Amino acid sequence: MAILLFFFFLLFDISRAIPVLDFSKLNGHERAKTLAHIANACEDWGFFHLVNHGIAKDLLERVKKVSTDFYKLEREENFKNSKVMKLLNETCDKKLENVDWEDIITLTDDNVNEWPSQTPGFKETFKEFRYELKKLAEKILEVLDENLGLPKGYIKKAFDCEEGENNAFFGTKVSHYPPCPNPKRVIGLRSHTDAGGLILLFQDDEVGGLQVWKDGEWIDVEPLKNTIVISIGDQIEVISNGRYKSAWHRVLSTTDSNRRSVASYYNPSHKATIAPAPQLMKETNEEWNQAYPKFVFGDYMSVYYQQKFHSKEPRFQAVSAT
Repeated sequence: MAILLFFFFLLFDISRAIPVLDFSKLNGHERAKTLAHIANACEDWGFFHLVNHGIAKDLLERVKKVSTDFYKLEREENFKNSKVMKLLNETCDKKLENVDWEDIITLTDDNVNEWPSQTPGFKETFKEFRYELKKLAEKILEVLDENLGLPKGYIKKAFDCEEGENNAFFGTKVSHYPPCPNPKRVIGLRSHTDAGGLILLFQDDEVGGLQVWKDGEWIDVEPLKNTIVISIGDQIEVISNGRYKSAWHRVLSTTDSNRRSVASYYNPSHKATIAPAPQLMKETNEEWNQAYPKFVFGDYMSVYYQQKFHSKEPRFQAVSAT
């Protein structure tokens, strides 16, 4: 009986874990099975770990190093004087609202001159890493096209808007969640869904804290060394007409560890028009079953900036009225 209970709980734990998918198996005889696993993960979770994704381990190790060095060299002292630190020290036992226990910088192709300059190897490493991540993102989008029955390149084309300056936007957020003296009073990052298209997260492989909401409970996204965590954003939910769902997730603060997080996002151009793919809408009684509105992504972001930590349905309703 004890052995049976052990296997029962083992199976239960596995069933509650974020899917771990091997991207390299798309190139072999297990392609059909792997495509199905990715489709299921997008439909049931909106989150999954990707292993054997093609990004060299040496590069991943360099990203870890320069990220950690950067925080220690250029951010740690500033965080001690941050707004959230001051609030935590000044408000006694009160739980903090509308703030996150997070240090963050954003890297884009347009702000390279503002990237950290004091940390040796930071710029060179992140230029290379972002290049590899963007290639991976576009491969994953083609997999989503195939699973959804869309023409190859459909999602990328929808994100690009048109040829030239309005191409899809690719950004990277380098975050740290320092040790928190009172994690019960402030969260690392409040619960939200991701506004954009596809998010590729290279999270800390030792310190946990990331959780995803599924079936009425928060489930840990366990640290797995050298994996890339894939998150479906709101815009892919729209294009898939709700077949794929963006997932609510959050980051808990901890008392004794500094959690590293590098999240890159492949988003539509701000001028791109986003709408459910016609192939994914069903015609019933001479009407199209379109669960989501058609809107310009920039308009959606204007709403998102003000409603990020609230329900996503009102965001869709707001842009449908514009």
